[in-house]
Amino acid sequence: MEDNTDPAEAETFLKSLLGKNLRIYTTDGRIFIGTFKCTDTHSNIVLSLTYEYREPSQQKVAEAKAAAAAAASSASGADKVALDMTSRYLGLVVVPGEHIVKMEVEEFTSQLKSRSILERRDIYGGR
Repeated sequence: MEDNTDPAEAETFLKSLLGKNLRIYTTDGRIFIGTFKCTDTHSNIVLSLTYEYREPSQQKVAEAKAAAAAAASSASGADKVALDMTSRYLGLVVVPGEHIVKMEVEEFTSQLKSRSILERRDIYGGR
């Protein structure tokens, strides 16, 4: 596969992500959400103020299914249970590039509105 990305364009894009919240999905199913600080030539990503989210353990899933089956009068519906992902605060982390499956920029509606106001000011000469 040939990469036609202009290095200057790639650098500009990466700089635009600095300080933004990223959501990074890894090969082992974990999700890291934190503030993008930097990257390197190996595609490792450094995040600050990071939280890690994981699927519940098989033991917790089995316990939840058993509790649902015991509470239900019939076995139907006991096959599916809803559990929250487990989370923990990690702080500053390096996510190895070789384990990154997907990355997303996490933006909220309030951020999008303020960005569109700033973009309009740029278009109309700072007004």
